[in-house]
Amino acid sequence: MTRQRPVPPPQATVRGAMQLEIRGLTKRFGSFTANDAIDLTIEPGEIHCLLGENGAGKSTLMNMLYGLLDPTEGEILIDGEPVTFASPGDAIAAGIGMVHQHFMLVPVFTVAENVMLGREQTRALGVLNRAAAADLVRNLSEKYSLAVDPNALVEEIPVGVQQRVEIIKALANEAKVLILDEPTAVLTPQEIDELMDIMRELKSQGTSIIFITHKLREVKAVGDKISVIRRGKVVGTAPPTASEAELAEMMVGRSVKLKVDKPEASPGDVVLSASGLTVVDARGVQVVKDVSFEARAGEVLGIAGVQGNGQTELIKSLLGVMRPDAGVIELDGKDISRHGPRESLEAGIGYIPEDRSHDGYVGAFSVRENLVLDLYRNDEFSHGPALRLDEIEKNARHRIEEFDIRTESMEAPVSSLSGGNQQKVVVAREFSRPLKVLIASQPTRGVDVGSIEFIHKRIISERDKGTAVIIVSTELDEIFALSDRIAVMYDGRIVGTVSPDIAREDIGLMMAGAHDADEAASA
Repeated sequence: MTRQRPVPPPQATVRGAMQLEIRGLTKRFGSFTANDAIDLTIEPGEIHCLLGENGAGKSTLMNMLYGLLDPTEGEILIDGEPVTFASPGDAIAAGIGMVHQHFMLVPVFTVAENVMLGREQTRALGVLNRAAAADLVRNLSEKYSLAVDPNALVEEIPVGVQQRVEIIKALANEAKVLILDEPTAVLTPQEIDELMDIMRELKSQGTSIIFITHKLREVKAVGDKISVIRRGKVVGTAPPTASEAELAEMMVGRSVKLKVDKPEASPGDVVLSASGLTVVDARGVQVVKDVSFEARAGEVLGIAGVQGNGQTELIKSLLGVMRPDAGVIELDGKDISRHGPRESLEAGIGYIPEDRSHDGYVGAFSVRENLVLDLYRNDEFSHGPALRLDEIEKNARHRIEEFDIRTESMEAPVSSLSGGNQQKVVVAREFSRPLKVLIASQPTRGVDVGSIEFIHKRIISERDKGTAVIIVSTELDEIFALSDRIAVMYDGRIVGTVSPDIAREDIGLMMAGAHDADEAASA
């Protein structure tokens, strides 16, 4: 019988390293097994990287460690003693802290106020002791080189500093094992480097770190040990000296070509252009501010930037999902600023949306139906009000083979497919007609390394057919790999357009608004 291990209260000042062990941990949701008999040991003062693609089961495992999910089978041990967690409060009391991918902060509170939430200290008459909370933040900030102002409003500090606040919250609760769930997803390259330094400092002072990611470069840079999860199972453990190719093969189960092969681009005429484009969202906030650019036939224009700097709204305005409040969008010299999505698609714009489950397919529809979702009005697939089912079936067979869509049947609902195969359905549909422009927003989000290789190859093939390609991605490696030119967005503006030969450090400064294109070029 398991029992809860007694631990010091959160305000205790004695810290010590501890060993965390997972034995046979399994989680099932009905007939689906998210985690299958996972064994892991996190040694004291170790940075243990958990590598795997989205959907591999990493987050499910961490949610069990943090008391958010109950294991179906298996056990968790701390310093050799079995423990059970009925809630995150139990995990925190046992010395486990977690920094979620989406921060759990109150924007209008100060740093100190966020840190004191749930562990409030009071003075006489029940008045909150904000000074004590500020002192705690200062002490932890100094001890671990976190550089956080306790009196700053969270909504006014950069994303990278907000992440440090989450780390301070965990340390304030005496976390001895810190779980970082995809912590670099919203950071600039400079902020990623700073986070790596913070992780090393925490490690040097005895804190164990579980670093969850799907980025090969990062695990090699900071990990002591790398465990790879594929389809809910630990398929191997590797040292950080393992090559990226070896790690990728462990993730996918086969060898993967990580470098994108692409010949030199031969840009042609301007196909799509925007001039003075401004977009105001439903809240009345100006999210795209006087943006101008040109996309040429036979080239890939990459749009780089930290998520939330206007890229989503810019792309939606190009497609006609959002109407621009000012400026002009032209396709082959024709003003399409007032076009809706159907008109834009019919004019020759292909669209791979950033959220495939929301904008890319209908989950309950079959693979066959989704492959003609925006094409069924074409003469090839309909005759008046009647669908030409034989042609729709023939199209499905051809696309499933051409794009290697792994499905039991063309009649299977798309929701039953893996994330990578769902994305292939969207890509196959958009590439199955003549395009003037391809707009791909986060084209490989949530897909495995093998599918990334395939999708990248198809994008370059489309470029080489003479299509103007616009790629939006928060993955800087993807931007560098695919782009012939890179436009950098910050705070709703394009702050510069540069060559992919630019140094990562310079493009990182541009993404943070601390550099413009002229400075980057002269650096």
